[in-house]
Amino acid sequence: MLKFGENNEVIQQEEYRAILVGLQVNEDISYSMEELEGLAEAAGVEVLATMVQSLEKPNNATFIGKGKVEELAEMCKKLEADTVIFNDELSGMQLRNIEEVVGVRIIDRTILILDIFASRAVSREGKLQVELAQLKYRMPRLLGFGKSLSRLGGGIGTRGPGEKKLETDRRHIQRRVDDIKAELAETKGNRNVQRAKREKAGVPIVALVGYTNAGKSAIMNRLLEHTERQDKAVLEKDMLFATLDTAQRSIKLDTNYEFILIDTVGFVSKLPHALVEAFKATLEEVLYADLLLHVVDASYEANEFQLNVTDKVLKEIGAEKKERVLVYNKIDLLENQEFPVADKEHICISAKRGDNFNQVIEIIKKKIFSDRITAKLLIPYDRGDISSYLCEKAKVISMEYAELGTAFEVELTEADYNRLKNYDTI
Repeated sequence: MLKFGENNEVIQQEEYRAILVGLQVNEDISYSMEELEGLAEAAGVEVLATMVQSLEKPNNATFIGKGKVEELAEMCKKLEADTVIFNDELSGMQLRNIEEVVGVRIIDRTILILDIFASRAVSREGKLQVELAQLKYRMPRLLGFGKSLSRLGGGIGTRGPGEKKLETDRRHIQRRVDDIKAELAETKGNRNVQRAKREKAGVPIVALVGYTNAGKSAIMNRLLEHTERQDKAVLEKDMLFATLDTAQRSIKLDTNYEFILIDTVGFVSKLPHALVEAFKATLEEVLYADLLLHVVDASYEANEFQLNVTDKVLKEIGAEKKERVLVYNKIDLLENQEFPVADKEHICISAKRGDNFNQVIEIIKKKIFSDRITAKLLIPYDRGDISSYLCEKAKVISMEYAELGTAFEVELTEADYNRLKNYDTI
């Protein structure tokens, strides 16, 4: 299990030896299990083995079959495993029953993801969102967790609120949940004020969405580099959930086209509902975006699986109908291999190497600035404030000093044109 410092640097690594367990009911779970292994490794866990059982439905008492639980206990002894990680969410009763037979720490996929989030949350809001998700998840499982944590103490799933929260009664936890919700509501209010200012100024929003570690932060940093704003770069690492806090950066292209670029938290399959709910205040920025850049890892063989994961989360937050462009990233890892052919709704790039990155800029221009109006305006000399605004916010095609004022030929937004149409010379 990794421990992180203030700047997300690894300061300590605790070693856990785990066996992964999956239940296959209807659909193939091979990709999901592969994903679980990646999550475990992201939490600093050494994966010793994987066990998958096929059943018509989960066992209410032990999730997998009772015989499999006994087989799992033998496997843990043989491999000297100290942790078992299930690929699905378990009830408190299931956690308790399995642990009584197996005798080692039992955690589920949700605990693992929440732990990773708790490890890497940096901002105050991010930490509150994770704590809220943890408390909501743990409240109905106090009995199952209480026994496990009182004996084992600490470890995966105990970050954030910690063991002391689990030993308090439900009323205490509910009060804490209410306090967090109130604080997050205040933060949401501040964000709404900022959003209203952006809308009033007519600044469009582009949001980066997609599977975790697809390269969203790398694309943001490449755009910042393009606009010579490297000092505003965000954390960029080849790891699952390297960044959790939503980052917003103002991007001004050389044509005076300005937009807000938002880097959102990455998605993963079976993302805990409590976590989606907790992060909704942050994820709702996606709902107000004018364009979504759906980033896909082109080098991953099962990227169709990752596409479906993102589609599912976008639908859950109500953003499935937003205009979207697929950005296949990491083509530098596909030397001499085929990758999706670029078209008007799909582009293929390498954020790391810069391949075809001009396509990202061009498609943003096309999608969010296509409604620009070309106009010829004559601005009186005593309205220098308007002339300054046009030079700063509009795309100036030509500018001449005439007898009665400054003559502009500009491309500007419909809102700006309506405000300045009295100066139109046509």
